[in-house]
Amino acid sequence: MSLQHAFTYSTVTGYFFQDEDSTVAENFDFISKNFGLLERDHEADASADPGESKTPWQRFEREVTRLQDEAVEGTVYKVLYLGRHGQGVHNVAEKKYGTAEWDRYWAAQEGDSTSSWVDPHLTDIGIEQAQTVNAFWKHQLAVAKTPAPEQYYCSPLYRCLETANLTFTGLDLPANRPYKPVVKELLREANGVHTCDRRSPKCSLMSAFPNFVFEPSMTEDDVLWSATERESNEELDRRIKVLLDDVFEHDDSTFVSLTSHSGAICSLLRVLGHREFRLVTGGVIPVLVKAVRGGG
Repeated sequence: MSLQHAFTYSTVTGYFFQDEDSTVAENFDFISKNFGLLERDHEADASADPGESKTPWQRFEREVTRLQDEAVEGTVYKVLYLGRHGQGVHNVAEKKYGTAEWDRYWAAQEGDSTSSWVDPHLTDIGIEQAQTVNAFWKHQLAVAKTPAPEQYYCSPLYRCLETANLTFTGLDLPANRPYKPVVKELLREANGVHTCDRRSPKCSLMSAFPNFVFEPSMTEDDVLWSATERESNEELDRRIKVLLDDVFEHDDSTFVSLTSHSGAICSLLRVLGHREFRLVTGGVIPVLVKAVRGGG
């Protein structure tokens, strides 16, 4: 991947409940809260036709357009829909053994007597979670007029590929915004030691998910995963920064979907300057991002 510029990132706050310190992540229901969009006045409202009727999302979209139109050269605004995969087999195992024992022993195993969690699949609950978000997107597109993603990126791990397909297949999308997902190796979970984060061979993933575009640079076998070393938060943040620089350098889309993992999304939020906001399985958080070229 060739990057001509690096970027500095910040979250433009004041548009979503998730931006606010008073919003508790554990209790927040993005589905009942219109993705978390705050109903507020925007500077772009001044250009609206008198008497027009727009949804809060349509008004927000117009505000994002204004921000970009008025931005100085080298500044880019995007809205990122960050989605966590539905419940996977490994999530059930961690709950079964407890996080401390999971981290101490079980995460490094390939499974137990009842299940395997090497690059695990979704559970029935995980499938239902993704289907619930699919139904929510149908409502948002038709009623709330939430802008559909212009581009879809996904982690290469099986549970995310499943989640993305279940979430976005069958939606009434604009003709110029079809669901054509791209797999990004760097969007994967914190890497190493935990076998649930060891990727399946590329050929098997391409066979199981033929509608995805896989990066040519992705190797057949998972050469990034280590059985003995796990990424630190600092290492994960550096990797996620490279991913974001790639997206912001090469993708002109304003509204972008990224389907990933708890740890990777925590890293994305750190790099973007967002407050900590942990997602439950199947959760989604939108973030309005300001990126400035050449910032380091």
